[in-house]
Amino acid sequence: MMSIIIPVLNEEHGIFNLLELLKDRANDPKNIEFVVVDGGSIDNTISEVQRFSSSFQDLAVKCVDSAKGRGVQLHNGSLAASHDIFYFLHADSHPPKGFDSYILKAIAAGHPAGCFRMRFRSWHWWLIIIGWFSRFSWKASRGGDQSQYITRELYHQIGGYDTTVPIYEDYLLINKLYNINTYHVIQKWLTTSARRYEEVGVLKLQWFYLTIYWKKRNGSSIDEIYEYYLKWCGVSKDAVEQVSD
Repeated sequence: MMSIIIPVLNEEHGIFNLLELLKDRANDPKNIEFVVVDGGSIDNTISEVQRFSSSFQDLAVKCVDSAKGRGVQLHNGSLAASHDIFYFLHADSHPPKGFDSYILKAIAAGHPAGCFRMRFRSWHWWLIIIGWFSRFSWKASRGGDQSQYITRELYHQIGGYDTTVPIYEDYLLINKLYNINTYHVIQKWLTTSARRYEEVGVLKLQWFYLTIYWKKRNGSSIDEIYEYYLKWCGVSKDAVEQVSD
């Protein structure tokens, strides 16, 4: 009935617990397929997925090898998925109990794509504000951490994830859905890790996100945004390409 597609890279410390949490929070886990798309992990991520599969042999679990890059991994997961409802989930995001039923009800009600509202697992005042605004249907309130459900038919109709871009793949897909006025926010809480904010600094990272949002809104290309991203990270494009080679 539903394929949960999870892109991973070096997630050995959390992937087993995430899969177990999804099993426990699903109303009908036997109608769910778990598709873990690995982008070349060098730790024990795949072993942990295999351990989960061995521990719960009545569940459908796939581990898909992929080139690194979230857009590529998400799309390769969709190609490997068996069911007609895709649920794209980041490895550090936890949907609410009964998430599968909420998604099925939303689709049955005529909402073939959408997400849950979101809150960070943090008590920082700014992150609480961000979570509060995620309940609204505004495009500016969207992000990949909120997860993304979509029917197979609609996914292919809009062209799926762009596998050619190094960043911004979530927003590009969301933009396509807003452009055809097809987006629904399920009013149940998904929680997500604040680890990136904690590593970088909340206000510093939020300023970066706002900057790339406005750059894109004002016509900047993905290449220009990527150049800004690399400069912000203190990494050159040549260095990234050398690593990729």
